[in-house]
Amino acid sequence: MKIEGYHHIGLFTTNAERSLKFYTEGLGGKMTFSFPISGEPDKLIYLVDIGGGAVVEIVPRGEEKAEERARFAHICLLTDDVQAAFDAALKAGAAVRSEPADIQLGTMSATNAFVYGPDGEVVEFFKVR
Repeated sequence: MKIEGYHHIGLFTTNAERSLKFYTEGLGGKMTFSFPISGEPDKLIYLVDIGGGAVVEIVPRGEEKAEERARFAHICLLTDDVQAAFDAALKAGAAVRSEPADIQLGTMSATNAFVYGPDGEVVEFFKVR
């Protein structure tokens, strides 16, 4: 057996349409597939390719079913321009968690920034320098 990476990261959301717009229009992803939730044909799950094989699965839960602890810790998106990705996210409605900064992670030099997405999920933009 060989693990080849991840297929997708699932995100519970209180508003699937808002999250879909954020990850597609705001961050430039492409919705590649959608399918109804079993037993709830009016609710769709969306798969959004955000580049480089990274896929976010948007799973609608609704306000009454939102699970505070069920979100992922954060999603880290590789980018060639942290500032531009950060600015695009803010323009799409994200909130600032931390401004772009140069960091040192052991022997790795990088630039990163964090935002809060539409459901409070943490999105990191990351570039190895």
